[in-house]
Amino acid sequence: MKDTSSTIRVGIIGVGNMGSAHARTLLSGTIIGAELVAVCDIREMMRDWVSEQLSPTIAFWSNAEDMLSSGTVDAVILATPHYDHARQAALAFASGIHVLVEKPAGVYTRQVREMNEAAAASGSVFSIMYNQRTNPLYIKLKDLISSGELGEIRRLNWIITNWYRSQSYYDSGGWRATWSGEGGGVLINQCPHQLDLLQWTTGMMPTRIRAFCQFGKYRNIEVEDDVTAYAEYENGATAVFITTTGEYPGSNRFEITGDQGKIVIENDTLTFWRLRESETAFNQNYTGKFGHPECWKCEIPIEGIETGHPGIIRNWIESIQHGTPLIAPGEEGIRGLSLSNAMYLSTWIDDWVELPVSEEQFEHELEQRKQQSSIAKPDSSADQLPADLSATYK
Repeated sequence: MKDTSSTIRVGIIGVGNMGSAHARTLLSGTIIGAELVAVCDIREMMRDWVSEQLSPTIAFWSNAEDMLSSGTVDAVILATPHYDHARQAALAFASGIHVLVEKPAGVYTRQVREMNEAAAASGSVFSIMYNQRTNPLYIKLKDLISSGELGEIRRLNWIITNWYRSQSYYDSGGWRATWSGEGGGVLINQCPHQLDLLQWTTGMMPTRIRAFCQFGKYRNIEVEDDVTAYAEYENGATAVFITTTGEYPGSNRFEITGDQGKIVIENDTLTFWRLRESETAFNQNYTGKFGHPECWKCEIPIEGIETGHPGIIRNWIESIQHGTPLIAPGEEGIRGLSLSNAMYLSTWIDDWVELPVSEEQFEHELEQRKQQSSIAKPDSSADQLPADLSATYK
């Protein structure tokens, strides 16, 4: 392990839109105890861009392994294509380097499970960029559920369709919306935060999933742009998850029903329809015909501000230096990925899929689609070019 008693020397691998944003956050001086000392990108053209747009004092590397073994960084942020996350994280852990990985953790659960095992063996601090966990709405939802205010969960419904993407968006990069480039579509690109929040706020993972992914329904792409999934849980609860990139205007409504009422998050507001007595108790005691429990509509006050990406970076640095509990432990990235893997596999085999997902079966099905993909797997690079470098890759 590195000596982390002083300033943490941070490197970033991948200087695309997200990587460059994280670089500017570190350069802003708002992350106390951290200094951006190096960036890595396989595109040599980025050397001058980094010097001119970020800082001429930042070391530039074109090979991630060389940077990670150089001894010049204590911690690294991975903002590279999805397939590269696990491999690069393993290299970092082998050198005793702390890791913050962009979402999703990876493309398939085996590579992420192995990444988690490498993290545990290294003792490094491992976090994932689940910045929505800093949103006070979801923090409050998690609190209401874990404290028992909602009672036992019975039903989850999330419709998240405000991801509109035009054909020109997909045409802006040959790696976009391909099995070999991104490893999927709306589930693995746009929805990792929602899939994480489904399990993080409720504390539950489903036992099985039946999903219907439609590939290239609205756009000329090979991956999914429309999904409807149904999940079942051990306690009898059910969930429906609906998402697409092909509708406008879209919706974002998360509804959770429990024995004590119903919570809805929509339009940045959390509303709790709270039952005076539980539905179970009312049903046991009521002797009339058309009655129902007394219900109070409560607009729950939300305190605090969403700290977003900087909040996750700050928390990661504080965990390295002071042992502060992580908001988003990297090991938890496998949970949301398990949900998307199950949705893909269910569609591919046209049947129910039990969790945990069969790693071998999923990888076999994915490999078939990668072989037929319209592009070859990209080399390790940035997620995309910074917006001020090339409008083509916005």
